[in-house]
Amino acid sequence: MKLIHSLTVCSLLLTACAQVPPRVVSEQPAPPPEQQAEVAPVLPNIELSSELLYQFLLTEIASQRGHSVLAAKGSAELARKTRDPRLAQRATQFAMDMGDMQGAVEAFKLWQEVEPASPYAGRMLASILLRGGKLDEAQVEFVKVLKDDKNGGGHGFLQVYQMITSYPDRAAALKLVRELAEPYPELAEAHWSVGHMASLAGDQALALSEIRKSRQLRPDWAMAVSLEAQLLQKESPQQALEVLQKFLTQRPQSREIRLQYARALLEQKQYQQARDEFKRLSDDNPELPDMAFTMALISLQLNDLQGAETFFNEALGKDGRAPETIHFYLGQIGEARQKPDEALAHYRQVQGGEYLFPAQVRVAYLLSKQGKLDEARAMLGKIEPADNQQRVQLLLIEAQLLRESRQDQAAYQVLQQGLAKLPNHPELLYAAGMMADRVGKPAEFEQMMRKVIQLQPEQAQAYNALGYGLLERNERIPEAMELVEKALQLSPDDPAIMDSVGWGYYRSGKLAQSEQMLRRAFAGNADPEIAAHLGEVLWVSGNKTEAQKIWQDSLKAHPDSIEVQNVLRKFMP
Repeated sequence: MKLIHSLTVCSLLLTACAQVPPRVVSEQPAPPPEQQAEVAPVLPNIELSSELLYQFLLTEIASQRGHSVLAAKGSAELARKTRDPRLAQRATQFAMDMGDMQGAVEAFKLWQEVEPASPYAGRMLASILLRGGKLDEAQVEFVKVLKDDKNGGGHGFLQVYQMITSYPDRAAALKLVRELAEPYPELAEAHWSVGHMASLAGDQALALSEIRKSRQLRPDWAMAVSLEAQLLQKESPQQALEVLQKFLTQRPQSREIRLQYARALLEQKQYQQARDEFKRLSDDNPELPDMAFTMALISLQLNDLQGAETFFNEALGKDGRAPETIHFYLGQIGEARQKPDEALAHYRQVQGGEYLFPAQVRVAYLLSKQGKLDEARAMLGKIEPADNQQRVQLLLIEAQLLRESRQDQAAYQVLQQGLAKLPNHPELLYAAGMMADRVGKPAEFEQMMRKVIQLQPEQAQAYNALGYGLLERNERIPEAMELVEKALQLSPDDPAIMDSVGWGYYRSGKLAQSEQMLRRAFAGNADPEIAAHLGEVLWVSGNKTEAQKIWQDSLKAHPDSIEVQNVLRKFMP
């Protein structure tokens, strides 16, 4: 059993890495304490009359009972009467919640008028104008926000940019950001914002140019380094790695950049270096989840089973990953290391989740390998399939276990019982047909294969199986050739189908064409059955020396091959 397909491992690795929660790659300096505190709004000196109290309560009750229009109208009227910034803000929220853009704009303007020192009001007004597609008006408000930023523009520019990124017209958004950035040529955040928006708008050249300007202004800014590497990743992945590596050489404690570097190494299949980086991240940041699990998957890719087992066991103790997932992989490692008892113990601890079904199947398989066929079949019978595809898989697995135990007739009966419930399932029909041929039921075999072809006219294997079955019985050779040639047309690079066509040429007396096709098949797959066929054609053609060598080499590699043993007895008794 192969431990795990490489593509599957890559997918799992990237998924595991994606679940490590990175912080926003930002090293913005905090504003001074005196700038962090919000200025308290100036409240109006107005008496709370019974009329105002009644109107306020009416608005609240309307809101609680879902009368949005009444609540919004009453709240706006209260804000105009009192000029209280708190009520203006509430009126704005009511209007926004009910989608009244015009009402929201009017409430925002009142809010700004009564609380001019509130930067929040200005940002929200710009945002609502932007959402309403009023870019020119929004731009005026964004300009005010940037001018009022007491931290020098950088912090404010990033806030403004975050609002603009939601605008669906990327080209218009890019134009807006470039115009806002124009008065700030020495501001790294302005160039970063233009670069990021250019990337979203598909202008990669402008994006890279602006990000590099940003880096020149702030060489130690991780956000700019991160974005430059992201832009380079697709076209120049090695250059992206170099950008990240150089930054880490100067600032080794940058956790976000090291995480990005580790992921980039992983995407480039530089597994050893990636594991080293994840190991350093884990050592320096023990609170990060899924690090051990990620390193375990990388170890599998490196075929380091001992390392994978160590990391998986570590993940059981500290990662947030579901233990069932980890036990499944530990079971696979146990199988790969030929320790079936350990594998069984781990598989049996998978009691739920996405790996429950495959774990149960592996338990049945391992029991069968230990000679406990009845126990294995009982295990398969206990599995609750989620759908018809899993039902078919269970039937196919049970038939395979019976076949491996040389109980062909029982295997055929299992498949037949499955067909009684799922008579039109192509995969089940194909397997049952092949088993019918194996137990000496050619009529049933042909009937099932023709039904598969009817259900799946592009299924090359069914044409091939039916045609080859006729060739093997030396029956209806012209029809058999049409079938295998159709299969080759559907799947021209399949060595097994090439073998069938070559064998058909042999049955048709076309030795030269047969030899040519069988050599192609043998070059694609040195299967013992293909070796037996090629050797027979060579022998009959007079090339007995090469035929004998092919048979002997194949038998050495596959000592249990019945096909090679039979052909040797036929020609070299």
